[in-house]
Amino acid sequence: MQIHRDWTGLPISSHGATIAMGNFDGVHLGHRAVIEAASRAADAPLGVLTFEPHPREFFAPDAPPFRLMNAESRANRLARLGVEQLYELPFNAVLAGLTPEGFAREVLVEGLGIRHVTVGADFCFGKDRAGDAQTLTDLGTKLGFGVTAVPLVGTGGQDYSSTAIRKALTEGRTRDAERMLGHWHRIEGEVVHGDKRGRDFGWPTANMRMEGLHLPRLGVYAVLVDVLTGPDRLSCQGVASLGVRPMFGRNAPNLEVHLFDFDGDLYGQHLSVALVEFLRDEAKFDSIEVLIDQIADDADQARTVLAGA
Repeated sequence: MQIHRDWTGLPISSHGATIAMGNFDGVHLGHRAVIEAASRAADAPLGVLTFEPHPREFFAPDAPPFRLMNAESRANRLARLGVEQLYELPFNAVLAGLTPEGFAREVLVEGLGIRHVTVGADFCFGKDRAGDAQTLTDLGTKLGFGVTAVPLVGTGGQDYSSTAIRKALTEGRTRDAERMLGHWHRIEGEVVHGDKRGRDFGWPTANMRMEGLHLPRLGVYAVLVDVLTGPDRLSCQGVASLGVRPMFGRNAPNLEVHLFDFDGDLYGQHLSVALVEFLRDEAKFDSIEVLIDQIADDADQARTVLAGA
């Protein structure tokens, strides 16, 4: 998959795609319906147009973190869906100031040379969100590209949405989130140096930061882990603690992952960690010995859960 981070000066080889357009936070089943519609719409390379940072981050930079995915995780998921061209456009004052027609003309036609675009039925774009799916359809007729507006997808009277998925994760309902996502919720990123207490306790962990991401319910999870880079690329099971480590003061939230049956150096490598099942809330224990015993119990419980996953 080729990733482009501007809409100007692109090679001709990146023009002529059929694209799905949106923020695609989580790449849930509703998003996949839009992407699948793009793949069916025209005999052309499949592309996705999205934005970085998320427009909500641009307009409200001090708001609490809300994203289900960072850019790396989103790109990895889109590549798995067969996307060939990812247009990850910088959402800045210039882009935010374009009218709907200005966006369609300057970005879609002159910049990307698109053939067809698909969007969700609730899609809005342009300055002050003045354009909607019908606006885009009218502009496509005027400027020479096709448009498909995809009905919202859901079940039980509820549309799949990033908001509903965040709520499920906040409550520790990982399997409800998985049903809306169509895949396990994953946290992806680089392994960084931590305090190395886990290694001292006999339970070494790979530590990952959570900056900019929505925090699922803090606690311990059964997880599936893919090592994406480095010499030890593999998939394995594990147990992870997501939280602030109350035994050792109050710290910035992070994810500490213990990989079962693995002994290697993962510093600087990138992991993809799927939260399969919430096991318990994080807690402060009376002693290190009690904590170590609890970690062993957590690991046993995680192995049991993952055996049936």
